[in-house]
Amino acid sequence: MIMGRYGIGVTRTVAAIEQNYDADGIVWPWPIAPFQVHLLNLDPGGEEVSKVAFQLEAELEQAGFEVLHDEREGLSPGAKFQGLDSDWPPLRLMNGPKGLKDGVVELRDRRTKELVKLRPEEVVASVQAAKARIMASLAEAGGR
Repeated sequence: MIMGRYGIGVTRTVAAIEQNYDADGIVWPWPIAPFQVHLLNLDPGGEEVSKVAFQLEAELEQAGFEVLHDEREGLSPGAKFQGLDSDWPPLRLMNGPKGLKDGVVELRDRRTKELVKLRPEEVVASVQAAKARIMASLAEAGGR
């Protein structure tokens, strides 16, 4: 009989949580995060905002990133933040009518809380750079 095991297992997950948290909750390490990017559509009923959100989702997934696209209607931005603030993916990408009016979306790093405003066409390159930075900091910290 051959036995196999798939996934990272409960012990490793608990160890990752134990070693990676702050006052806001779990800081998921990039390699084991359920998603790498949390894409928040702040106006899912808005045609232009939704068009940009779906375009960003497609581009990020094509580049190999796992994306959680929150397009729930009827919730305020605060309500959407509240549900995932304690354990959201390493990066949060916010797309809304105010930012798009200025031609920008916002990318926030979960660990550092750094917020960057960038044009939609810069998102994939910025996420790739953030991944490289996050992975380098994990390596320096011995994987934590």
